[in-house]
Parts: sequence; C-alpha cells; structure tokens
Amino acid sequence: MSKNIIVFLMGLILTGGLATTVLAGDKSIADLESNPSKYTNKTVKVKGVVRDADGVNIPILGIRGGCYKIDDGTGSLWVCSDKGVPTKGVQLKVKGVLQSGATINGKNYGLVLVEKDRKFTKK
Repeated sequence: MSKNIIVFLMGLILTGGLATTVLAGDKSIADLESNPSKYTNKTVKVKGVVRDADGVNIPILGIRGGCYKIDDGTGSLWVCSDKGVPTKGVQLKVKGVLQSGATINGKNYGLVLVEKDRKFTKK
C-alpha cells in the first residue's frame, strides 16, 4: 500500500473514533442503574425531567442545596447539588459524578449523581 492510502485510512479510523466518543455523550439512567460499578466515581451526563425535589434555599443566610430526582423515560436518579434544587417539571441536562450509597440527613438516596454542572433545556 502506498503511504498516502495508509495515512488516509489512519485518519479515517481516528476520525471515526473521535466521532463515536463525542456522540456517546449522555447516558441513559437505565444504563447507569444496570451497571453502576462501571460508572461509579466517574463523570457522566444525563438528561431528563425533574420529578421530585428535597432541598433548602435561604438566600439571606447563603444556605442552599439538596437533592432532586431526574427521569429520562428509562428510569430515575437522584441528583445532589449545592446550587439549590430546580423546580419540578423542568427539563435538564446534568453532568456529575456517580456515587453509590448516599445518605443525607438520615435519608438514603442509594445511587446518586453529585452535580458538577446543569443546563436547562426546552421540551
């Protein structure tokens, strides 16, 4: 094979691998729940609708945070945040670290996503 063909094929393989990595993006909650050991302590992204929320927000004291449940249609997952909790019914894309066995104020949330970033999306 000529050098040009080899270079072209290597470029094609690398481009395909990069495209696969970029398109992988969001994980389904069902995938996270079915294989939590694969994702525990790793950063993942999920998107869905907020179905439930437990939190506190006292602006004058600078106290805020809590957990909210996000549902993507394949399952639901608690997300814990120190940025306050969003309103029920909003659609979000959340990036965070998956943790197992989270207990906050005596309530066990099981598998949770510790929020690093969130973006509100439109339905």
